[in-house]
Amino acid sequence: MTLSDLIPSLRPTLACRLDRGLWPETTRTTCTGQLLVGGVDLAELAGRFGTPVLAVDVTDIRSRCRAYRAALPGVEIAYAAKAFLCRAMARLADQEGLALDVCSGGEVAVAAAAGFPGARMVLHGNVKTDEDLKTAFAAGVGRIVVDALDEIATIAALAPTRQRVLLRVVPAVDAGTHAGLTTGTEDQKFGLSVATGAAAEAVRRVLARPELELVGLHCHLGSQVRHVRTYVEAAERMVAFLAQVGREYGVRLPELDLGGGHAVPYAEGEPAFDLAGFARSVPATVAAGCRAAGMPVPRLTVEPGRALVARAG
Repeated sequence: MTLSDLIPSLRPTLACRLDRGLWPETTRTTCTGQLLVGGVDLAELAGRFGTPVLAVDVTDIRSRCRAYRAALPGVEIAYAAKAFLCRAMARLADQEGLALDVCSGGEVAVAAAAGFPGARMVLHGNVKTDEDLKTAFAAGVGRIVVDALDEIATIAALAPTRQRVLLRVVPAVDAGTHAGLTTGTEDQKFGLSVATGAAAEAVRRVLARPELELVGLHCHLGSQVRHVRTYVEAAERMVAFLAQVGREYGVRLPELDLGGGHAVPYAEGEPAFDLAGFARSVPATVAAGCRAAGMPVPRLTVEPGRALVARAG
């Protein structure tokens, strides 16, 4: 059964019952049971292009981008391109003043082809190939996130000019999401552990490489993270490590990237991520921790992905 077959059978239900948390903000139903997004009949769209078909509601995505920027003034919003990327999406993110979190040479190339400024790209990933890095350097990617100790020498050796880097630190925080989506605990493959000394060793190695400039720390708790308190806990631990770096190495790092993973609803009744609660709590936690440690507050970055495009279609 295709979408075009299914939608007519749902029309009586859709006309009466539409969970706004699951649909783009321009979604509406008609008295005849049509389901419209951005004024386009989805049954007509399916009939024209076949299924599956991905329909992007630009109005809804722009609204979400602006909601993040309004809630978090002064915070860098980096769209996590892994959620959905094409040249049009990269241009939209650029127009809305977002940075871009990219995870491969392919994503870098798509963004660059759309004219997205390399300086506002952040390259992530624990399996970066030499080709990924070369593509990133050619595009002038602003920051590269170091995910493991053995990446440091490789990035330094390939960098054509001094490269700004962040260190992905394991905050040892369980985000309370599915075990397969958890990336902020010790028992997973991403990042540099504070507990084992790997994070401190990474700081030492990067500072010893003139090809690299250490500008900050990064962490990521996982995907579909619903509880703001887990981000507060991660922020506290990251600030504590920033303070440790300052004490032991005499450097003040100006950036702190707290990652993304903000949950989105996929079924009726599931709550949306509490962006307002996040905005109230997390920057305040970072600022308070920095004041207590006697150090300047770093510029914050967050990386929403599906939170910006989950209702694309």
